[in-house]
Amino acid sequence: MTASLSWSSLSKSFRFPRRPARSLSLAPRIACSSSPSPSSPPLQFDISFAPPKPKPKPRPDSGSGDCSFISGAGQQLFIPWILRGEDGQLKLQSHPPARLIHALAHADTGEKRAKKKDKPKAAAAGGEPKYSKAARRFYNDNFRDPPQRLSKVLAAAGVASRRSSEELIFEGKVTVNGSVCKTPQTRVDPMKDAIYVNGNRLPKKLPPKVYLALNKPKGYICSAGEKESKSVLELFDDYLKILGKRNPGLPKPRLFTVGRLDVATSGLIIVTNDGDFSQKISHPSANLSKEYIAAVDGEVHKRHLIALSQGTVVDGTHCIPDSVELLPRQPDNSRHRLRIVVHEGRNHEVRELMKNAGLQIYSLKRVRIGGFRLPADLG
Repeated sequence: MTASLSWSSLSKSFRFPRRPARSLSLAPRIACSSSPSPSSPPLQFDISFAPPKPKPKPRPDSGSGDCSFISGAGQQLFIPWILRGEDGQLKLQSHPPARLIHALAHADTGEKRAKKKDKPKAAAAGGEPKYSKAARRFYNDNFRDPPQRLSKVLAAAGVASRRSSEELIFEGKVTVNGSVCKTPQTRVDPMKDAIYVNGNRLPKKLPPKVYLALNKPKGYICSAGEKESKSVLELFDDYLKILGKRNPGLPKPRLFTVGRLDVATSGLIIVTNDGDFSQKISHPSANLSKEYIAAVDGEVHKRHLIALSQGTVVDGTHCIPDSVELLPRQPDNSRHRLRIVVHEGRNHEVRELMKNAGLQIYSLKRVRIGGFRLPADLG
C-alpha cells in the first residue's frame, strides 16, 4: 500500500533546523516505503536542503570603472546613466535619456550609400533655412534695396565716379547678363544680374556705407584726380586696410568728400561713399548752415562788420551771411577772430566776404555743418 502524507503531519513529527532566510530554497526530497505486513518497520524519510546559490563572481576583464546594479528579487541587471539636468547638476538614473531613445527609434538600421541625387538635399538641410514665399516677398518689399540705375551701381561698387561710370557705359565697356548696355538709366540688381566692366565681374555684394568726419589739415585738396597735390583721401589708406580685414570678400568703398574746402582752409569735412546722402546735405535745398572761424591780420572795426553783414556778389549771386560775430581775444593769440555763419555754400564764399569787407585772412577753419560740430578732441 502507499501511504499518503500531508505537510501538516510531517511538521508535527519533525523539527527542521532553522536557516537564514537570505536566499535558501526549500526543496524537500521525501522517500517513503511501506510494507503490507503489520510488522513492517515504521516509515523512513530522507529530507535535505538545497545549498544556497553561489554569488556571481566579478569578471576578470571588468575594471574599476564598471558598475552594475543587481536587484535581489529577480537578479536583473541595470545600467546607470549619468545625465546633466536642467539645473546644471549631474544626476543618476536607471533608464536612458529620451533623446537617445528617439534617435534610436528614428535611426535607419540599414547602411545605405549616399546617392548623388541625395547630396543636394543633405546640403540644403545643413545650410540656411528655407523661408516661405510670403516671408521672402515681405523681405523684398520692405528691406531689400530695389533695382538701381546702372551708373549708380558702378559708382557704389567703387568702379569710378558716377560721371566716369556713365562714360564707361557709353563706350560699351559694360555688359549686363551677356549683352552690352549703353544706357546708364538701366535698372539692375547686382544680386541677380551679371555685370561686367572691362571683362571683370562686378561683385554681388556692394561695400558697406560709411560716414566719416575729417578734421582737414592745410595743404590737402578735396579731389582725387590731381596727382601733383596731396588729397584728403590719402589720409584714409590705413582705414581702408582695416576695413578690408574686417569685411573680407567685399570691395573697398570708393570714398569722396561732401562738398569741398580749398587747400588753405582747414576744419570739418564729411567723407562718405553714399551718393544720395551727399546729395541731400550738399544741395542748396537742404538749407544747412556752415560755421567758420576766421583769424585776421590787423584790426577789426565796426565798418568791417557792417560790410560783412551786407554781403557780396559770388558767382553772379548776392550772398548774405546768416550772422557775423567778433569773438573775444584769446590769451595766447593776439589776432582777432570772427565767427561767420553761411548757408548757401558758394565757392570761396567766406573768403569773398572777407575780401569785400577789406579784411585779410590769416587762417580759416570750418567748425560746424548743420547740427554736427567738429569734435574738440579730433586731431
